[in-house]
Amino acid sequence: MVKDGGRKFMKKELKSILGNACKNVEYVYLEEVCNILDNQRKPVTKKNRIFGKYPYYGANGVQDYVNDYIFDGIFLLIGEDGSVINSDNSPILTWATGKIWVNNHAHILSEAENPKVLLRFMFYYLQTIDVSNIVRGVPPKINQQNLRKIKIPVPPLQVQREIVRILDNFAELTAELTAELTAELTARRQQYEYYRDFLLTFNESTGDNHLTDGRTDGVKWARLGDIAEIGTGNSNTNEGLDSGKYPFFVRSQEVLFKNEYEFNETAIITSGDGVGVGKIFHFVEGKYALHQRAYRIHIIDENVNPKYYFYYMKSTFLDYIINTSFHSSVTSIRRLMLTNYPVPIPSIEEQKRIVSILDRFDALCNDITVGLPAEIEARRKQYEYYRDKLLNFKEKSA
Repeated sequence: MVKDGGRKFMKKELKSILGNACKNVEYVYLEEVCNILDNQRKPVTKKNRIFGKYPYYGANGVQDYVNDYIFDGIFLLIGEDGSVINSDNSPILTWATGKIWVNNHAHILSEAENPKVLLRFMFYYLQTIDVSNIVRGVPPKINQQNLRKIKIPVPPLQVQREIVRILDNFAELTAELTAELTAELTARRQQYEYYRDFLLTFNESTGDNHLTDGRTDGVKWARLGDIAEIGTGNSNTNEGLDSGKYPFFVRSQEVLFKNEYEFNETAIITSGDGVGVGKIFHFVEGKYALHQRAYRIHIIDENVNPKYYFYYMKSTFLDYIINTSFHSSVTSIRRLMLTNYPVPIPSIEEQKRIVSILDRFDALCNDITVGLPAEIEARRKQYEYYRDKLLNFKEKSA
């Protein structure tokens, strides 16, 4: 993790490098400082590929694995057509090493024999430039002619090596941080799911759950259709807005918006078809709009806490619909499946206790989920700041 000490170190390194680098740096065309190996590429249709251990690269990285290779070494791949440009208008780049196969959707570069520009330096420099002015056509394409004329700075080799060393180290630290935070989030989610399922596993014949020490506490079972209103919405996805007065629940975890609402209630929302069946759940209180193929479940039994039912459904519903449908996967659910869904109803006090425990776990996981991308984004911006400072050279006057 790059902490304050790491930032001070980076600033010291940055000042040292920039102080030693020539301020009037020569710029040359890309074709003058590397080998372009495009004429050695060989596309292979998917049906003609034989699976193997060698990566098969396309415009934006590994597309497949094949049983043979056509290149062996260290290479910089630049997207040629299709996926060629990032959201910041920098080119799509892939660093590839070892035995590989490359199709005709990626330019392939190698380092010159007596290099004026290190390939790894070029890899970092190209991350900082805007290539939107050389992208042509639909689908977008960076042809070889335009690629060759990209201008590359040529600071002294010792400066290039030092910049590469700093950026490699910084990239490694960022990757380690991402891995650590992702592992922490995974562990928290697993812990949460374990306790959620532990709390919400009832014995249908006795009514026991794991945390009531064998007490049934009057646990009853009921069909969902007997304790809730079940229905769908009237809206289509194309009516959704990026912002608006009311949340609009569709068939994914993403929530859109509308300026009109259809319902004003407390409800559990789940997808009626698509890849989110049995996996997508929302808990809503107040006014909202709903997709025509998403279900709303509004609890009407005063002996059932809606939030308790929300957690119970998240824990068990996917297994229920798979077992009910007799298929390994389910792409849609019928209202009858929801109506007949069996729900355990412990005492209202027990429901509140379960909700209180799971709310705390849920808040912890959500805090980490929010914090993880924010922390990673901060490190990414920090990396880009130093990278751009290191690679910003004043061109030598003609």
